[in-house]
Amino acid sequence: MTVLPSVSAACPNRALRGLVRALGLAAILLAALAATIGWRSMEPLADYTIVYVHVPAAWLSLLLYGVAVAAAADHLLGPARLPVGTLPALAPVGAAASIVALCTGLASQQAQGSWWALDARLVTELVLLLLFAGLMALRRGLEEPERAQRAGAVLVLTGALNIPIVYLSVDWWHGLHERAAASVAGSSLVTGVMALMTLASCFYAGAVVLARLEAFTRERDREPGGRDFGSARAEGGSARKPAKE
Repeated sequence: MTVLPSVSAACPNRALRGLVRALGLAAILLAALAATIGWRSMEPLADYTIVYVHVPAAWLSLLLYGVAVAAAADHLLGPARLPVGTLPALAPVGAAASIVALCTGLASQQAQGSWWALDARLVTELVLLLLFAGLMALRRGLEEPERAQRAGAVLVLTGALNIPIVYLSVDWWHGLHERAAASVAGSSLVTGVMALMTLASCFYAGAVVLARLEAFTRERDREPGGRDFGSARAEGGSARKPAKE
């Protein structure tokens, strides 16, 4: 028998989709504004114009990992107040932000005549990427959703030790980041553009995470008894065709 969603269940979904569209539109408008202003403020940066993308991506990856830490603690300490799919929804978005930060950072180093040079910020960003990738691997590798969720939460909380290292890396090591920061700090216009790009990145990431959460909820609601893909697969079924009772 097909179970139709009630009106009360459909209304929050429509509201969530509206929020996703609003966040996406705000991200596009802010990015366009930042690009318009940044086009005229590239002179003070010399070889560091890539910070318009690199810095917002790095900040976003840290912000997303901070949210993941809060979600992991919420899940382990219970009762959970955040949606069950919060960590799986965050992981790919955080990994993408880390990849962008790493690629733009490496490109900037190459422009300065070095490739890796063990820059502290790039090393800690690589650790963030590996943590996000490990979180995704656990969800795909473990059959039981609850077990995967708990293992991912433990991994995220363990990796939280990387956050103070990122913050203190400027004092512990000196490299290209410090020279770039000195150049950027000389222009309030450039700082403003980076702030706009960071806000646009946050809005875009929020839209993607919420869209993924909505998709997870829809997928779970399709299953009899609210089962998700992992539990159906563990019983011999699939996301489209659950196992027979």
